[in-house]
Amino acid sequence: MICLNDVTKIYDNQAKGIENVSLSIKQGEFVFIVGTSGSGKSTFIRLLLKEVDLTSGEIIVSRQNLSLIHPKLLPYYRRNIGVVFQDFKLLPNKTVYENVAFAMEIVQASSKDIRRSVPAVLSMVGLEKKYKDYPNQLSGGEKQRTAIARAIVNKPPLLLADEPTGNLDPDNALEIMKLLEKINSHGTTVIVATHAKDLVDSMKKRVITFVEGNLISDVEQGVYDYEVAQS
Repeated sequence: MICLNDVTKIYDNQAKGIENVSLSIKQGEFVFIVGTSGSGKSTFIRLLLKEVDLTSGEIIVSRQNLSLIHPKLLPYYRRNIGVVFQDFKLLPNKTVYENVAFAMEIVQASSKDIRRSVPAVLSMVGLEKKYKDYPNQLSGGEKQRTAIARAIVNKPPLLLADEPTGNLDPDNALEIMKLLEKINSHGTTVIVATHAKDLVDSMKKRVITFVEGNLISDVEQGVYDYEVAQS
């Protein structure tokens, strides 16, 4: 599904995002991207979303070379990617139901499809009884589950989560990780950028570690090696 070939991103201020990174991720994998702040995790996510352009190298996502995608076609590319952020990014003036439905409205889904899909995905994330609530009536965990529902309601083959548990207490953080694991079990490729060591260690998934923009380890069923991440 994803292939990076010798990818480097240097920002305009000469800060290094990532350097000479090569890796591949198969369809249906669950992968943690770990490292300390400034290690390159967010740059990796932003490159996959084509929010920033690479400096050199090649990125292929679902057989598409990201360097060759015309800007006008970017919205169509991104429709195949669900994204979850640390700060939820919910629309405050819309209910839980309306926040999730909005993702379908953007892709011009029919009213019939929206009425069928939104309740189903809210049930999946455990929010079927909260559908009338507004974001300010939700707990942090409920806000993130709403964000996840919105990210997956269009059934994207790829889900990117950038520090999805950063604003949550340990119990809610574990619930969110288990939910992401459930989504992955249905065939969605899930990539989680995080520095949450305990969660990474408990999940026993593939762990890719960045240090100062360099990929320094890639371990199947790995753990967050703090010493390696600090090296």
